Amino acid sequence: MVRALTWVLIGVVCYMLVATALSSRGILPEYVRVSGPITTLHTQRGKAVLDWLARPKRFWRAWGNFGIGIALVVMIGAFLLVMTAAYGVFTDPPEATAVNQPRNVLVIPGVNDFLPLSAAPEIVFGLLVGLVVHEGGHGLLCRVEDIEIESMGLALLTVIPLGAFVEPDEENRQRADRGGQTRMFAAGVTNNFAVSALAFLLLFGPVVGAIAPVAGVPIGNTVPGSAAADADIARGDVITAVGGQSVANENDLDAALAEADRRVSLTVDGGEETRQVRVTRSLLVTGAVPGVVPGIEVSASQSPEIVAVNGTEVHTERAFEAALEERAVATIRTAEGTTVTAPMGAYVPRLAEGGPLAQAASANASLIVTRIGDERIVDSDTLQTVLDARQPGERVTVEAYADGERRTYDVTLGPSSQDDGARLGVYISEGSSGITTTDLGIDPYPAERFLALLGGGASGGGGGGIGSFLSGIGAALVLPLASVIDPPLSYNFAGFVDPITNFYTIQGPLAAFGGAVFALANVLFWIGWINIQLAFFNCIPTFPLDGGHILRTSTEALVSRLPGGAGHDLTGAVTTAISLTMIAGLVVMIFGPQLLG
Repeated sequence: MVRALTWVLIGVVCYMLVATALSSRGILPEYVRVSGPITTLHTQRGKAVLDWLARPKRFWRAWGNFGIGIALVVMIGAFLLVMTAAYGVFTDPPEATAVNQPRNVLVIPGVNDFLPLSAAPEIVFGLLVGLVVHEGGHGLLCRVEDIEIESMGLALLTVIPLGAFVEPDEENRQRADRGGQTRMFAAGVTNNFAVSALAFLLLFGPVVGAIAPVAGVPIGNTVPGSAAADADIARGDVITAVGGQSVANENDLDAALAEADRRVSLTVDGGEETRQVRVTRSLLVTGAVPGVVPGIEVSASQSPEIVAVNGTEVHTERAFEAALEERAVATIRTAEGTTVTAPMGAYVPRLAEGGPLAQAASANASLIVTRIGDERIVDSDTLQTVLDARQPGERVTVEAYADGERRTYDVTLGPSSQDDGARLGVYISEGSSGITTTDLGIDPYPAERFLALLGGGASGGGGGGIGSFLSGIGAALVLPLASVIDPPLSYNFAGFVDPITNFYTIQGPLAAFGGAVFALANVLFWIGWINIQLAFFNCIPTFPLDGGHILRTSTEALVSRLPGGAGHDLTGAVTTAISLTMIAGLVVMIFGPQLLG
């Protein structure tokens, strides 16, 4: 990332030097103006088109009034959101994560961690569409309100579109009535919201409806040193069969591997070809809660391999689980020669306050649950399975280890929040005693889930009314940050880009268009995403954004009804105070986690 930023800065400096030299020598055309890294392209063309479009003035004024209402609601929401976030930075400083890194505020693919270069063409196109409709809205409402336009154009950060602009005649604008000015300033964000809604409507409907996940297990990544990595299985591949037996999803794959020998043949679809791969599985530790099983540690450069439990060789997850079922305390040997003895079960880092087990055990205890009743608990999955099969109100004996000592607790199980099964009142870490393992070494890509979210809701499809449509937009907006919002997903979604397209197929009437459907889906996704971001950003109530101008004209409208002659001074004081407060809040929200976290 540092190298990428360095090259970006070098490119910006070179562009500034060349562009400034050309401008000072009069080589550039008059419509091109350079100011540091910012280049603006000015034109008088398009006024006649705007005059023609502005003829149904009653319609456009109604549209503008509708936009004012939307803008005011978003402005108030933005102000409250920023103030709450800024207050939270001081009272409970958040951890510095990728989301609150200052560089991730910039909509620059390759610099922003969540906007990959692979999606750069669609992102830039979405930005261009957003800027054109935004500034086009300002220009159109200028003509509706009879405000003269000096020039229109495009602003570039070197060669990257930074913004479009419409320059109204300032004296002419100030003579326009307050309502006309407010409608003009709100028109840009209204258009952005409208374009975003249209793009998502098309995306959630016919386009995503033509895309389906392929049968098999899509590979997002492989664990270094694992059987899959050694067999050259990589991101973009799809496992479609195990030993000749077709697998449609992860559950099928797990079931097939559980029945297979250590050496197994996989059918792998790499997009361009299908190949048979022979793998020899080994049991790698992919995660370990520090201190729970001393001696078993995972680092960025090391994934320990477990080779034996209680003297029995184990090389697969099923063999590991079977070996642990024999006794609660197990002796584990790794390929590196490390031997550790520890209780193996479901690791509970803390108990739910007031929960069933907390009433029997110390509320701040961390436990390894090894048995409920006469059923052996090997890991977090078996604990959940056992609880799901029991009923609330049942009295059970829980065997657990605390600080290496075996203890038993008599517990009355409580009701589950999911209304099925019982509740023990514990927070569980994945795996066995905090150890997670893999014998194949793949990290499946959540292709089906991402597609369902793009279908307008968690269940897929946009046919649930306006509520489902809005929830679909909300889901789409966070998809580029999916791994941060929902860490188990492990991946962010940047569109149907290579090699992710290997995980999907085109079906129905649009199948004849092949890969063009993926391109259309990407364009619609980023047009919708960028436009709604532009709308929200421009609604921030501070100058020189549209929100700041709307704040001023709205404040003037309220102050004008007050008695006395201090309206102008009061308007200036209110708008300045809110604008400066908003800027301070944004600075704290963006930079605070790095400074105070």
